[in-house]
Amino acid sequence: MRIVVAMSGGVDSSVAAALLAEQGHDVVGVSMQLYPSGGAARDGSVVERAYGTCCTLDDLQDARRVAHAIGIPHYIVNFESRFDEAVVANFVQEYVSGRTPIPCAHCNSDLKFDALLERASGLGAAALATGHYARISRDDDGVYHLRRGLDPGKDQSYFLFSLTQAQMGQARFPIGELDKPTVREHARRLGLRVADKPDSQEICFVPDGDYAAFVEREAPALTRSGVIVSSEGRVLGTHEGVHRFTIGQRKGLRLSSSAPLYVTAIDADAARVTVGTRDALDRDRLAATGVSWTSGVAPDAWRPAQAQIRHRHTAAPGRVRATDDGAEFIFDAPQSAITPGQAVVFYEEDELIGGGWIR
Repeated sequence: MRIVVAMSGGVDSSVAAALLAEQGHDVVGVSMQLYPSGGAARDGSVVERAYGTCCTLDDLQDARRVAHAIGIPHYIVNFESRFDEAVVANFVQEYVSGRTPIPCAHCNSDLKFDALLERASGLGAAALATGHYARISRDDDGVYHLRRGLDPGKDQSYFLFSLTQAQMGQARFPIGELDKPTVREHARRLGLRVADKPDSQEICFVPDGDYAAFVEREAPALTRSGVIVSSEGRVLGTHEGVHRFTIGQRKGLRLSSSAPLYVTAIDADAARVTVGTRDALDRDRLAATGVSWTSGVAPDAWRPAQAQIRHRHTAAPGRVRATDDGAEFIFDAPQSAITPGQAVVFYEEDELIGGGWIR
């Protein structure tokens, strides 16, 4: 079978490609060029951008070297414009709208399993493989099921909630049954130079972690100052833009208080940030939009499930049901800092049944 492998230059996608080649598949490596060394801000001005340890030009060279080492062809596809429109622009707009975005999920849905899957078909491939720690199974009725990777510390199914049945039918996750140490052992056995390459920890286009400065450079006309208020509406201070805050934030408020204060609400239209005590962050329900149901069937009635509201959040039990514009979930016990803009993903044990964007 001809399989295109999305090769980022990291150890996970490199081992995925190598294992498929070992199994006798006709493997083609493809890497996405997502950004140049410089670019233009939202207002058209020229900016110099620095990027992190994911999908850089050095990473593309690592991918090319790995492909050569395992004897497969390798291509680089230019997705700069699509990445900027689907991921970077969304990131900026979400922050100035008072929400906290998760660009990795958009990159997976809008690029890897949309644009790149199109390229794979153009190369005559029957499937697209990635280095995600996730698994896909198919039942006797031909329905595909998306499951967590076996390594609980590396599971990445959270980022894949938007996969459709058709996409799952073409997706392959060769390392989903492995843990990270085993993946690195395979890389050493195969003599891959990326065997000990560290994992990327930051958002690739904000390598210094200063999201606020990035948003201000990209969209200076969209950022404006406002007030910080208590839960009773009393003005406690001022701020330089709602893009500098996220729900649950404690540091950087620059407020004097006898008790620790946390961001509990953000109103971008009014440029108002509300703060309160730790217990004010607790909520027992949420609503989500842009919801995908991976089995293709939306639960009209309440259904027991667990909801994961952040990548590193431990999925919490409750019940979910579909609504006309998405889904709603009620937790068995209140959860802290449910954050608009983040993904919420619904599980039944290790199976991902759906997910969307917290409203």
